[in-house]
Amino acid sequence: MEDRQIIRGLSRNVFFTGLVSLFMDISSEMVYPLIPLFLTGVLGTTKTTVGIIEGIAEATASILKVFSGWLSDKFGKRKLLMVIGYGVSTVSRPVIANAATWFEVLTARFIDRFGKGIRTAPRDAIIADSTGNSTLGLAFGFHRSMDTIGAVIGPGVSFLLLYLYANNLRLVFYASTVPALIAVAFIILFIKEKKRPAEERARIPKLTISSFNGPFRHYLIVIGVFSLGNFADAFLVLQAENLGVERSLIPIIYLSFNIVYAVSSAPFGALADRIGLKRMILAGFILYALVYAGVGFSSTPAHLWALFPLYGVYKGMSEGTQKAYLATLAPAQQKATAFGVYHTVSGLALLPASIVAGYLWDHTGPEATFLYGSLMSILAAIIFSFSKKAVNR
Repeated sequence: MEDRQIIRGLSRNVFFTGLVSLFMDISSEMVYPLIPLFLTGVLGTTKTTVGIIEGIAEATASILKVFSGWLSDKFGKRKLLMVIGYGVSTVSRPVIANAATWFEVLTARFIDRFGKGIRTAPRDAIIADSTGNSTLGLAFGFHRSMDTIGAVIGPGVSFLLLYLYANNLRLVFYASTVPALIAVAFIILFIKEKKRPAEERARIPKLTISSFNGPFRHYLIVIGVFSLGNFADAFLVLQAENLGVERSLIPIIYLSFNIVYAVSSAPFGALADRIGLKRMILAGFILYALVYAGVGFSSTPAHLWALFPLYGVYKGMSEGTQKAYLATLAPAQQKATAFGVYHTVSGLALLPASIVAGYLWDHTGPEATFLYGSLMSILAAIIFSFSKKAVNR
């Protein structure tokens, strides 16, 4: 079927890939903001353990992303890898619902991130394949908006279930399976992969970054440095609880962040297409540094109720724009591999970032944790300011 436009500037694949992410994020965000509370409040783990679990989970996803991206380029099976990846993540929901130890939570997070590692690079490549260079910011911004609308709905559903069923966390985990199954169905029914010539796939080189240019490699350094301070959002949730936000309201404060994220992603993506992707990314780094410094010095719940939406502004400015910038640097025949490398670098850095964040919290306090993240973002901005201009392909 022809990949025709559904909305001005957006193709059929971009539109339905957005819907897939919407439903999967409903599922994920019903679970994610509750995991640190489940670990510390129900299972009695330390903040360092939370950091280790989240770091290992994200590192797992990251290692797989580069391989799934390369396989997607080599064999042209982007849709199949999406189905497998989203399906595997769906299986993790009942696993965490039955967890009785922190190791079982780690197992569930490992399964979930294993699926994410398989699906992410092929999905991003489908979006890039279906979009012209002049609207990359809009396409990725739209995708982030749809993804984040799901992240708005998810905590809202969690709040309702917790309110109706006496803070039954396990029930929420079970219920999160339903939207995940809907996401898998959307892929099977509506995503139409472009067939690439066999001779083009045969030219895909071995899995190495030696075929990528200097600006691409420099950008990976920038992302790596930033990611070393971009530890798991679970620590924002723990800081909210630490400052006295009631447990039943945690999904709501997280929802406030996601509402802003969802509303701002597409407009910021379109704006980045006009003013320059690099400028938008730099502005995002600066805002991240300011927000994290603010979280570190917060002393009342009111401070976090104000800062969580600002964090959503940062996400709206940066998540889609960073990927759009990458698409301008990646060789046309290696788009999925490029996205895989990008996600691998950022995700692998999350393991030491989250361990350091947990260690600083347990031994110094939350102020040190968030100031560390702020300083790493400033360093990334400085390095990125010296990078060469992206070249459209």
